[in-house]
Amino acid sequence: MTSAPDLSKLRIDRDQPSPGLTRALRRALWFAGVALVFSGGLWAWLRRGNAVPVDVVTASLDGGSGGGAGAVSVVANGYVVARTKAAVSAKIPGRLASLAVSEGSEVRKGAVIARLDNADYVAAVEQANAQLASARATLTELAADRDELQREFVRTRDLRVQNPNLVSAQDAEGAESRARQGEARVHAQEARVDAAAAAVRFAQANLENTYVRAPFAGTVLRKEAEVGEVVAPSVGGGLTRGAVVTMADLATLEVEVDVNEAYIARVKGGQRARITLDAYPDTAFRGSVRQVVPTADRQRATVQVKVSILDHDPRILPEMGAKVEFLEDAAPAATAARRITVPAAAVRSENGRAVVWVVRNDRVERREVDAGPVSGNLREIRSGLSGGELLVVGGLESPRDGQRVRARTP
Repeated sequence: MTSAPDLSKLRIDRDQPSPGLTRALRRALWFAGVALVFSGGLWAWLRRGNAVPVDVVTASLDGGSGGGAGAVSVVANGYVVARTKAAVSAKIPGRLASLAVSEGSEVRKGAVIARLDNADYVAAVEQANAQLASARATLTELAADRDELQREFVRTRDLRVQNPNLVSAQDAEGAESRARQGEARVHAQEARVDAAAAAVRFAQANLENTYVRAPFAGTVLRKEAEVGEVVAPSVGGGLTRGAVVTMADLATLEVEVDVNEAYIARVKGGQRARITLDAYPDTAFRGSVRQVVPTADRQRATVQVKVSILDHDPRILPEMGAKVEFLEDAAPAATAARRITVPAAAVRSENGRAVVWVVRNDRVERREVDAGPVSGNLREIRSGLSGGELLVVGGLESPRDGQRVRARTP
């Protein structure tokens, strides 16, 4: 017979948690940590995503507190042009028979660029030469007749002087009249010879007009007509071309820019300039103000300035876009002024006031400024900025004070 178990030794330890509860608690804490990390990352990502990317530029300070040589006073944009440039056309209408040049050809002054069909003009010259030769031959015959009549008159006159009974007065007068007529015929024929010579020169001039010659030494920029086309001094419509080629003297290249009339007082003849081509933004060329055109454009409120290019470079071509920085001469520190320039796109007009939006600590703030007129896509800031600020130039149409942004350089 089995004895009954002793239950008096059974105890419940209420101070130690059960193993299952411990494992459940650890899993809960681990999931809570993962959720916290995930939530923090999501919050940071969403916070970053709310930052609007904007294009910024640094407000530049030109000249510094001491001014100094080479400080930029005005900036303007324009194009490279050739001071000596021409659309070369024929002097008479005709069909283009040959073209001796192409784009880029260098020609000397007076060199033949093209020729028109000129067979009829060549024939006209030959005909005029034949008429001249005929007139000269006739003149020779008439001159011989005149000389014979003159000698006859002299003999008749001498005989009558020696013996009036041998020659009558009527015969003497007749001989004199014939001699004078012979002299008159010679003079008339000499005039005909001159007219024939003039006709030859006229025919030769017409023949020369069939050749299109370079008016100056330069480079052919563009062909305006091809062989077989009809060209004329003035375009008459249809297939008629007005010019054969366009050429320019590349040694006379200069830059034409439009300077805001508010800044034209800072530009003067002979002033040094720095030229930067849009095609080669990393290369600067020396320039000098050749002329300030003495008139203004009332609609655009600008004055045209022509700047000679002092550094001749084969890379510089007509019609290239260029930026010209007009440089100030050295100035004493006491008279030099700090000048802050910013892109015109950075300055906005709000309720009649000029404002810029400054990026600080990834947020934008509105700032009113005193801005000058636009000059070469730049504006001078007279007050409101100290230089070096990051300004919004794009990517934000309607900014708000304190709006979070992410700056980027365009």
